[in-house]
Amino acid sequence: MNQTSDDRAIPPLPALPLEAWEQSKITLHMYAQIVGKIRLALMPKRNHWWHAPLYVYSRGWTTGPIPWSDFRFEIVFDLLDHELRIMTTRGERLTMPLGGSVADFHSGLFSLLATLGVHPEIKAVPYDQPFTTPFAEDREHASYDRDFVTRLARIHAWTDVVFWKFSGRFTGKTSPIHLFWHSFDLAVTRFSGRPAPPMEAANRVNREAYSHEVVSFGFWAGDTKIRYPAYYAYAHPEPSGLRETPLEPSDACWIEQNGGSLAILPYEALNTSPDPERRLLDFLESAYQAGARLGNWDIEGLTARNL
Repeated sequence: MNQTSDDRAIPPLPALPLEAWEQSKITLHMYAQIVGKIRLALMPKRNHWWHAPLYVYSRGWTTGPIPWSDFRFEIVFDLLDHELRIMTTRGERLTMPLGGSVADFHSGLFSLLATLGVHPEIKAVPYDQPFTTPFAEDREHASYDRDFVTRLARIHAWTDVVFWKFSGRFTGKTSPIHLFWHSFDLAVTRFSGRPAPPMEAANRVNREAYSHEVVSFGFWAGDTKIRYPAYYAYAHPEPSGLRETPLEPSDACWIEQNGGSLAILPYEALNTSPDPERRLLDFLESAYQAGARLGNWDIEGLTARNL
C-alpha cells in the first residue's frame, strides 16, 4: 500500500487518546511480543536483557539482524505502509500486511520464516498480560486502526531522537533506546556504575534488569493503570525523599506505582506545546537530577562536556 495524503497530514506529535484505539494497541502489542520473543530466543545474550527489545526506525520498529545458521534475517514493522517485512543477508525479502487477529499474525509470520528455513522456538503465550490465550489461538484481539498505529510510529520516531539527544549529555553507561515489548514502552536507562543491592525476592528478569543502580526514562501509550499516554522516569534503588523533589515542567508530578515513585509527564503536555522538545528534555533532566543527586551519583563526573 502506498502512503496516502492522509498519512502525510498526521503531525509529528498527534493526539493519542487511549480510549480511541485501546483494542488496536493490545493487538499491536501482541504482534510486537511475538516478534520480540523470536529475537529473545535467537540473539546472543546481553546484560540487562538488551538482546530482547525492538528498536525504532523511521517507519516503525525493527529487530536488527538476527543470526540463523549461516545467514542473518531482520523483521521490520513498517507502521506507515502497515506491512511486516523479513529481509535476509542472502537477498530474500518477504512481506505480509499488518492487521487481523493475533492468531493470523502468528501463523503468517511463522509461515514466512519457514519459507526461509527459519524455525524459532518461542513460548507462544502473552508475557505479563491479564489474558493468557496462546498466540496461535487468539482471535479475540483483531482490531487494527491504521491511523492510530501510524500516530504511535511517529511519536516513537520523534521520542527516539529526543532520548538520543538526552543520552548525549551523559558519559556513563547508557542503554540503547529500546522498545521493550513486554510492557510496550520505549525506554532508555542511565547507570551510576555501581551494583545495586541484590533483589532476592524478585524474578530472574528483574534481578538481571536491576543488577546495577539506574535512573530510567520512557514513554508508553497508556495501560490499565495509567489511562493516558505519558513519559515517565524512576530510580532504582529508590533514594529516600525522591517523591518530594520538584520536577519540571509544571505539568509533571510524582505518583505511586508498584510500591515505588514514578515521575510522570502526560503526553498531552507536549503535543499541545509550542516547544515540546524543550519540555521533554526539562522533564528528563529534572528526574535524572532528582534520582542521581539523592542517590549520591558522581553527577559532575558523568556529565558530558564540550559537545
